[in-house]
Amino acid sequence: MSTVLFDTDGEVAVVTINRPEVRNAVDDPTAAALVEAFRRFDADEALAVAVLTGAGGTFCAGADLKAVASGQLRRGATISGHGWAISEDGDGPMGPSRMLLGKPVIAAVEGYAVAGGLELALWCDLRVAATDAVFGVFCRRWGVPLIDLGTVRLPRLIGHSQAMDMILTGRGVAGEEALRMGLANRLVERGRARDAAVELAHQLARFPQRCLRADRLSAYEQWGMPFEQAMRNEFRRGADVIRSGETLAGAARFAGGAGRHGSFETGKPR
Repeated sequence: MSTVLFDTDGEVAVVTINRPEVRNAVDDPTAAALVEAFRRFDADEALAVAVLTGAGGTFCAGADLKAVASGQLRRGATISGHGWAISEDGDGPMGPSRMLLGKPVIAAVEGYAVAGGLELALWCDLRVAATDAVFGVFCRRWGVPLIDLGTVRLPRLIGHSQAMDMILTGRGVAGEEALRMGLANRLVERGRARDAAVELAHQLARFPQRCLRADRLSAYEQWGMPFEQAMRNEFRRGADVIRSGETLAGAARFAGGAGRHGSFETGKPR
Protein backbone atom coordinates (compact mmCIF):
# COMPACT_ATOMS: atom_id res chain seq x y z
CA MET A 1 0.00 0.00 0.00
CA SER A 2 1.32 3.43 -0.93
CA THR A 3 2.47 5.63 1.95
CA VAL A 4 1.16 8.69 0.09
CA LEU A 5 -2.23 8.76 -1.65
CA PHE A 6 -3.12 11.16 -4.47
CA ASP A 7 -6.79 11.76 -5.24
CA THR A 8 -8.63 14.44 -7.19
CA ASP A 9 -11.99 16.14 -6.70
CA GLY A 10 -12.50 18.31 -9.76
CA GLU A 11 -9.84 21.04 -9.62
CA VAL A 12 -8.70 19.96 -6.14
CA ALA A 13 -5.96 17.43 -5.39
CA VAL A 14 -6.00 15.63 -2.04
CA VAL A 15 -2.62 14.33 -0.86
CA THR A 16 -2.82 11.96 2.11
CA ILE A 17 0.06 10.70 4.24
CA ASN A 18 -0.94 7.07 4.64
CA ARG A 19 1.04 5.57 7.54
CA PRO A 20 -1.60 5.55 10.29
CA GLU A 21 0.16 2.74 12.17
CA VAL A 22 2.95 5.23 13.04
CA ARG A 23 0.69 8.31 13.22
CA ASN A 24 1.81 9.25 9.70
CA ALA A 25 5.44 9.74 10.72
CA VAL A 26 7.53 10.38 7.62
CA ASP A 27 10.40 8.09 6.62
CA ASP A 28 12.61 8.56 3.57
CA PRO A 29 10.35 6.82 1.01
CA THR A 30 7.35 8.81 2.29
CA ALA A 31 9.26 12.10 2.03
CA ALA A 32 10.17 11.26 -1.56
CA ALA A 33 6.58 10.29 -2.34
CA LEU A 34 5.30 13.60 -0.94
CA VAL A 35 7.70 15.51 -3.19
CA GLU A 36 6.53 13.51 -6.20
CA ALA A 37 2.87 14.13 -5.33
CA PHE A 38 3.28 17.90 -5.09
CA ARG A 39 5.36 18.10 -8.24
CA ARG A 40 2.56 16.22 -9.97
CA PHE A 41 -0.01 18.67 -8.57
CA ASP A 42 2.00 21.75 -9.53
CA ALA A 43 2.53 20.53 -13.10
CA ASP A 44 -1.11 19.60 -13.75
CA GLU A 45 -2.94 22.52 -15.34
CA ALA A 46 -6.31 20.93 -14.52
CA LEU A 47 -5.62 21.24 -10.76
CA ALA A 48 -5.87 24.57 -8.93
CA VAL A 49 -5.57 23.84 -5.19
CA ALA A 50 -4.23 20.93 -3.12
CA VAL A 51 -5.20 19.65 0.32
CA LEU A 52 -2.59 17.89 2.48
CA THR A 53 -3.92 15.58 5.19
CA GLY A 54 -3.16 12.40 7.09
CA ALA A 55 -4.93 9.06 7.34
CA GLY A 56 -6.48 7.64 10.48
CA GLY A 57 -7.23 10.81 12.42
CA THR A 58 -3.68 12.19 12.66
CA PHE A 59 -2.07 14.79 10.40
CA CYS A 60 1.59 13.89 10.96
CA ALA A 61 3.71 13.04 14.00
CA GLY A 62 6.93 14.24 12.37
CA ALA A 63 9.97 12.31 11.23
CA ASP A 64 9.97 8.56 11.81
CA LEU A 65 12.46 8.48 14.68
CA LYS A 66 12.34 4.68 14.88
CA ALA A 67 13.59 4.57 11.29
CA VAL A 68 16.33 7.06 12.20
CA ALA A 69 17.33 5.09 15.30
CA SER A 70 17.50 1.85 13.31
CA GLY A 71 20.01 3.37 10.90
CA GLN A 72 17.76 3.92 7.91
CA LEU A 73 19.55 6.85 6.31
CA ARG A 74 17.89 9.70 4.53
CA ARG A 75 18.84 11.35 1.26
CA GLY A 76 21.71 13.81 0.97
CA ALA A 77 25.11 14.26 2.54
CA THR A 78 25.62 12.22 5.69
CA ILE A 79 26.23 14.11 8.92
CA SER A 80 29.50 12.47 9.95
CA GLY A 81 29.30 9.97 12.77
CA HIS A 82 25.61 10.32 13.54
CA GLY A 83 23.92 8.16 10.92
CA TRP A 84 21.32 10.63 9.67
CA ALA A 85 21.79 11.61 6.03
CA ILE A 86 20.41 15.08 5.36
CA SER A 87 21.59 17.97 3.23
CA GLU A 88 21.12 21.72 3.02
CA ASP A 89 20.51 21.28 -0.72
CA GLY A 90 17.69 19.52 -2.52
CA ASP A 91 14.45 18.40 -0.96
CA GLY A 92 13.76 18.83 2.76
CA PRO A 93 14.03 15.92 5.20
CA MET A 94 10.21 15.86 5.44
CA GLY A 95 9.89 16.10 1.64
CA PRO A 96 8.25 19.22 0.17
CA SER A 97 9.14 21.71 2.92
CA ARG A 98 11.62 23.61 0.69
CA MET A 99 9.34 23.75 -2.34
CA LEU A 100 7.65 26.98 -3.43
CA LEU A 101 4.75 25.86 -5.56
CA GLY A 102 2.89 28.03 -8.02
CA LYS A 103 -0.49 27.09 -6.54
CA PRO A 104 -1.90 27.04 -2.98
CA VAL A 105 -1.98 24.09 -0.58
CA ILE A 106 -4.33 23.78 2.41
CA ALA A 107 -3.52 21.57 5.41
CA ALA A 108 -6.45 19.57 6.82
CA VAL A 109 -5.33 18.88 10.39
CA GLU A 110 -6.86 16.22 12.61
CA GLY A 111 -5.08 14.95 15.70
CA TYR A 112 -1.41 15.79 15.95
CA ALA A 113 0.62 18.10 13.69
CA VAL A 114 3.84 18.00 15.67
CA ALA A 115 7.60 18.23 15.12
CA GLY A 116 8.15 17.75 11.37
CA GLY A 117 4.37 17.43 11.01
CA LEU A 118 4.05 20.97 12.34
CA GLU A 119 6.62 22.04 9.75
CA LEU A 120 4.57 20.45 6.96
CA ALA A 121 1.46 22.28 8.21
CA LEU A 122 3.41 25.56 8.28
CA TRP A 123 4.55 24.93 4.70
CA CYS A 124 0.92 24.97 3.59
CA ASP A 125 -0.72 28.29 2.72
CA LEU A 126 -3.71 27.75 5.03
CA ARG A 127 -4.58 25.35 7.84
CA VAL A 128 -8.07 24.00 8.55
CA ALA A 129 -7.95 22.27 11.94
CA ALA A 130 -10.28 20.21 14.07
CA THR A 131 -11.00 21.84 17.42
CA ASP A 132 -8.96 19.18 19.22
CA ALA A 133 -6.04 19.15 16.76
CA VAL A 134 -2.69 19.80 18.45
CA PHE A 135 0.24 21.75 17.00
CA GLY A 136 3.59 21.48 18.76
CA VAL A 137 7.37 21.22 18.69
CA PHE A 138 7.25 17.81 20.41
CA CYS A 139 10.72 16.97 19.05
CA ARG A 140 12.08 19.31 21.76
CA ARG A 141 12.08 16.31 24.11
CA TRP A 142 14.38 14.20 21.93
CA GLY A 143 17.03 16.61 20.72
CA VAL A 144 15.67 16.61 17.18
CA PRO A 145 16.03 20.08 15.60
CA LEU A 146 13.58 21.90 13.38
CA ILE A 147 15.26 21.59 9.97
CA ASP A 148 12.26 21.82 7.66
CA LEU A 149 11.99 25.61 8.08
CA GLY A 150 10.08 25.51 11.36
CA THR A 151 12.30 28.18 12.92
CA VAL A 152 11.77 30.35 9.81
CA ARG A 153 8.07 29.93 9.08
CA LEU A 154 6.72 29.78 12.63
CA PRO A 155 7.98 33.25 13.71
CA ARG A 156 6.81 34.73 10.40
CA LEU A 157 3.40 33.16 10.81
CA ILE A 158 2.59 33.83 14.47
CA GLY A 159 5.23 36.37 15.61
CA HIS A 160 8.57 35.90 17.35
CA SER A 161 7.36 35.88 20.95
CA GLN A 162 4.68 33.24 20.43
CA ALA A 163 7.04 31.18 18.27
CA MET A 164 9.68 31.22 21.00
CA ASP A 165 7.09 29.95 23.47
CA MET A 166 6.37 26.98 21.25
CA ILE A 167 9.94 26.33 20.13
CA LEU A 168 11.55 26.48 23.56
CA THR A 169 8.89 24.75 25.66
CA GLY A 170 7.67 22.18 23.12
CA ARG A 171 4.14 22.58 24.46
CA GLY A 172 1.08 21.73 22.41
CA VAL A 173 -1.30 24.38 21.12
CA ALA A 174 -4.90 23.55 20.20
CA GLY A 175 -8.37 24.97 19.60
CA GLU A 176 -9.04 28.65 20.12
CA GLU A 177 -5.40 29.34 21.06
CA ALA A 178 -4.25 27.90 17.73
CA LEU A 179 -6.83 30.05 15.94
CA ARG A 180 -5.83 33.18 17.85
CA MET A 181 -2.14 32.61 17.12
CA GLY A 182 -2.76 32.11 13.41
CA LEU A 183 -1.65 28.47 13.44
CA ALA A 184 -5.19 27.55 12.41
CA ASN A 185 -7.10 29.65 9.88
CA ARG A 186 -10.36 27.75 10.39
CA LEU A 187 -11.61 25.55 13.25
CA VAL A 188 -14.11 22.78 12.55
CA GLU A 189 -15.64 19.88 14.44
CA ARG A 190 -13.54 16.76 14.94
CA GLY A 191 -13.56 14.61 11.82
CA ARG A 192 -14.53 17.52 9.54
CA ALA A 193 -11.10 18.96 8.68
CA ARG A 194 -10.66 17.22 5.35
CA ASP A 195 -14.16 18.01 4.08
CA ALA A 196 -13.89 21.63 5.20
CA ALA A 197 -10.46 22.00 3.60
CA VAL A 198 -11.70 20.56 0.31
CA GLU A 199 -14.68 22.93 0.41
CA LEU A 200 -12.32 25.87 0.99
CA ALA A 201 -10.08 24.63 -1.83
CA HIS A 202 -13.04 24.65 -4.23
CA GLN A 203 -13.80 28.23 -3.18
CA LEU A 204 -10.25 29.27 -4.06
CA ALA A 205 -10.41 27.35 -7.33
CA ARG A 206 -13.43 29.42 -8.44
CA PHE A 207 -11.42 32.67 -8.45
CA PRO A 208 -9.48 33.88 -11.51
CA GLN A 209 -6.32 31.81 -11.08
CA ARG A 210 -3.62 33.91 -12.74
CA CYS A 211 -4.36 36.82 -10.39
CA LEU A 212 -4.66 34.62 -7.28
CA ARG A 213 -1.33 32.92 -7.99
CA ALA A 214 0.48 36.17 -8.77
CA ASP A 215 -0.67 37.80 -5.52
CA ARG A 216 0.25 34.67 -3.57
CA LEU A 217 3.77 34.51 -5.00
CA SER A 218 4.36 38.22 -4.43
CA ALA A 219 3.40 37.78 -0.77
CA TYR A 220 6.00 35.01 -0.41
CA GLU A 221 8.72 36.72 -2.42
CA GLN A 222 8.56 39.99 -0.49
CA TRP A 223 10.05 38.38 2.65
CA GLY A 224 13.52 38.36 1.09
CA MET A 225 13.33 41.81 -0.53
CA PRO A 226 13.89 45.41 0.55
CA PHE A 227 10.68 47.46 0.39
CA GLU A 228 11.38 49.14 -2.97
CA GLN A 229 12.27 45.85 -4.62
CA ALA A 230 9.15 44.21 -3.20
CA MET A 231 7.05 47.10 -4.49
CA ARG A 232 8.46 46.70 -7.98
CA ASN A 233 8.08 42.93 -7.88
CA GLU A 234 4.41 43.24 -6.90
CA PHE A 235 3.86 45.68 -9.77
CA ARG A 236 5.52 43.38 -12.30
CA ARG A 237 3.46 40.39 -11.22
CA GLY A 238 0.26 42.47 -11.27
CA ALA A 239 1.11 43.90 -14.68
CA ASP A 240 1.53 40.38 -16.07
CA VAL A 241 -2.00 39.59 -14.89
CA ILE A 242 -3.42 42.71 -16.48
CA ARG A 243 -1.60 42.03 -19.77
CA SER A 244 -3.02 38.49 -19.80
CA GLY A 245 -6.55 39.87 -20.19
CA GLU A 246 -7.82 38.25 -16.99
CA THR A 247 -8.39 41.62 -15.28
CA LEU A 248 -10.32 43.07 -18.22
CA ALA A 249 -12.45 39.93 -18.41
CA GLY A 250 -13.21 40.16 -14.70
CA ALA A 251 -14.12 43.83 -14.96
CA ALA A 252 -16.48 42.99 -17.81
CA ARG A 253 -18.18 40.28 -15.73
CA PHE A 254 -18.60 42.74 -12.86
CA ALA A 255 -20.04 45.35 -15.21
CA GLY A 256 -22.43 42.70 -16.48
CA GLY A 257 -23.85 42.17 -12.99
CA ALA A 258 -21.74 39.39 -11.42
CA GLY A 259 -20.62 39.65 -7.80
CA ARG A 260 -23.14 42.25 -6.65
CA HIS A 261 -24.03 42.74 -2.98
CA GLY A 262 -20.91 40.94 -1.77
CA SER A 263 -21.58 37.74 -3.68
CA PHE A 264 -18.52 35.57 -4.35
CA GLU A 265 -20.10 34.17 -7.49
CA THR A 266 -17.69 35.73 -9.97
CA GLY A 267 -19.12 34.33 -13.15
CA LYS A 268 -15.66 32.94 -13.92
CA PRO A 269 -15.75 30.90 -17.13
CA ARG A 270 -15.28 27.17 -16.47
